[in-house]
Amino acid sequence: MGFLDWLRRTLASPRDPSLREQLAAWRTRPAPAPTTPIGAVRWVVVDVESSGLDVWRDRLISIGAVALHGEVLVLSDSLEVVLRQAEVSETANILVHGIGATAQQSGLPPARALLDFLAFTGGDPLVAFHAAFDTVMIGRALRSHLGLRWRPLVIDLADLLPALFPQADCRDLDAWAARFGIRHDTRHQALSDAYATAQLLQVALAAARVQGHSTLGAVDRLQRQQRALQRLGAPG
Repeated sequence: MGFLDWLRRTLASPRDPSLREQLAAWRTRPAPAPTTPIGAVRWVVVDVESSGLDVWRDRLISIGAVALHGEVLVLSDSLEVVLRQAEVSETANILVHGIGATAQQSGLPPARALLDFLAFTGGDPLVAFHAAFDTVMIGRALRSHLGLRWRPLVIDLADLLPALFPQADCRDLDAWAARFGIRHDTRHQALSDAYATAQLLQVALAAARVQGHSTLGAVDRLQRQQRALQRLGAPG
């Protein structure tokens, strides 16, 4: 670790000893090996709400997450946190996600909320739809409030689903949910969106297993191959 990295991490480290202990405990939690069967993986499905769509300027407001144990969606294994905002987002933004001024001002201190999220995820793979937005927003907040460089294994369903269902003409979360009969009545609420995404992950994991992609590493390779094809402009 270079001096500047050490300094940033030290300055951003939580002052509360219990928070420092929680961060230290999170660092010790191992990630599953690539050879882990998909049925033995705990998958953390995540969605965020923010003050806007600019990942480099807008602020993280809330995180919703729900876990699949293998292919089983465990509703009791879920998390929703609102980060306390020093500045409330604009009215137009509030109308999108429904997190009003009072809720934003009375949320958890950001370091506390982010440590709760890390404790929930552990070292398990993260899953999202168009995951770059979610992971960049969370990663920026973690660097800002905890001095932490966060590099989880991320499975992006926007890549994995087309790899498994190449004939499907679906471009967004709503289209994929409709294709598989998944109801998604409450949009742009982090936990609700995470729940819909988790149901899509169930579909994807079942298809992956049938198609012979039976381990965490195999699922990761499949999404990476699809992403590479899309970058080359080749059909998936």
